[in-house]
Amino acid sequence: MAEAELLNRIRAAVHPVTGTASELDRVMELVGDARVLLLGEATHGTAEFYRERAHITERLVREKGFTIVAVEADWPDAYRVNRYVRGAAESAGESLSDFERFPIWMWRNREVLDFIRRLRNYNDSQNDPARKAGFYGLDLYSLFSSMAAVIDFLEEIDPEAATAARYRYSCFDMYADEAQVYGYMVTAGLIEACEEQAVQQLLELRRNRAEYTRFVPEDEVFYAEQNALVAKNAEQYYRTMYRGGAASWNLRDRHMVETLQELLNYFGPDAKAVVWEHNSHIGDARATSMSDRGELNVGQLVRQRFGDQAVLIGFGTYTGTVTAASGWDAPPERKVVRPALPNSWELLFHQTGVPKFFLPLRDLADPQLANFVETRRLERAIGVLYLPETERISHYFSARLRPQFDGYLWFDRTEAVAPLEHFPEWEEVEEVPETYPFGL
Repeated sequence: MAEAELLNRIRAAVHPVTGTASELDRVMELVGDARVLLLGEATHGTAEFYRERAHITERLVREKGFTIVAVEADWPDAYRVNRYVRGAAESAGESLSDFERFPIWMWRNREVLDFIRRLRNYNDSQNDPARKAGFYGLDLYSLFSSMAAVIDFLEEIDPEAATAARYRYSCFDMYADEAQVYGYMVTAGLIEACEEQAVQQLLELRRNRAEYTRFVPEDEVFYAEQNALVAKNAEQYYRTMYRGGAASWNLRDRHMVETLQELLNYFGPDAKAVVWEHNSHIGDARATSMSDRGELNVGQLVRQRFGDQAVLIGFGTYTGTVTAASGWDAPPERKVVRPALPNSWELLFHQTGVPKFFLPLRDLADPQLANFVETRRLERAIGVLYLPETERISHYFSARLRPQFDGYLWFDRTEAVAPLEHFPEWEEVEEVPETYPFGL
């Protein structure tokens, strides 16, 4: 197909995003009666991605009864936000203060702050508790804070069980919140793993669930039990990450889907969830080069579990700025996103000249375009690090867009999400070399 014809076909298929009240109607139609909607992002630091996910989520909550907002964040940190949006007596900013681990800007930013305020206002207006929406973390990096949360819960309700939990978790004490050190020591054969202790603590909490719900609200028991699940899976994750290959990635994404399923089970058969994660997690891995490396992801697992009751929507951009770091644990910077590379989906969509649009992929009416979006092209993924000096190697993989996603939201030029804290490094925007993309 000639390029001009292809671009015309794309222009005819997309729905421009123009800022009108009805601009998301086509997204709502695609969601239909689905139980799970996965909303992606091509970076972890683009304001438009956060903003559009918030707008979609608010419509899902109001119009379709979604009550679970599940994000790529740690369970205990996000649960403080959940308490806030459900009425806890603290400010929105205070509720975000447990997000202390790198990358701090990912959830402590202005877009998230505005969103949780609006979610709180919505919940405050609902007389029926079943209509109120919550905010939950799916990730598993919180090994030590999750163990502490389990002990704190038991101290209040069952001091004897708290003593037993403290003894079990004391297996980790010498690592002083350094979970990666623990994982390395086990993998190197220098110490015994604490796997059995973490498993036993989870099993004991589950055995006592009915008893504990006699004395405290059921949601607090659920919170503690999920922290014990995080501790069990995180222990395994940190042991696995030093073995190389796809094992640790797969374990993490399986944990996120397990947590999502636990949330749906807890809230009942009519519960619906919207998930905010990176495209690399929510796009079906089987349609990308991730599968060539033996990696699976949330999108694949959710599709396999929920079928047509799951909808996957990816997000993309061509250029602009992004909040990202230059190294792990480094401060956030406001970096220029370099123009997309040749043979990429991003360059193709840029060439349409449509600055913002939604492309429904599941039910494309144009058969030739439907065939084309099932071919492989490059796709960009910027995470918490952005390394433009090694752009091709660090940030691109190949993907077939339609099997990967059911829909795609495009923003040609985007802006960096603003952290709540002041970082001098973020105030200065780097310059793009004049030789890009031809320079080394």
